[in-house]
Amino acid sequence: MTTIQGSDVKKVVVACDAGMGSSVLLTSQLQRTLKPYGVTVEHAQVDRVPADADVVVCHAGLLDRARGNLPDKVVVGFQMFMGDPAFTRLEQAIKEGETLGG
Repeated sequence: MTTIQGSDVKKVVVACDAGMGSSVLLTSQLQRTLKPYGVTVEHAQVDRVPADADVVVCHAGLLDRARGNLPDKVVVGFQMFMGDPAFTRLEQAIKEGETLGG
């Protein structure tokens, strides 16, 4: 499993399959949540994640594909686009400098 220290996270990418509106809304939400920690958040297709991404966030349905495409990245999966515990864990790891794996 790939890991990263939360304090080393500078860029999070929300990866989607076909530009779903839900992932764009999630990107906006995470931008607001993570901005105080100096983290940028971008949106990209799962097959076009920028190489400088530190953490990739994607729906559980895309998890295997994302991990296959990005074996050297921490990939965090979630079930619900709003209010999923994965987002709380991500913010906590960044805020506290804890290890994040995925």
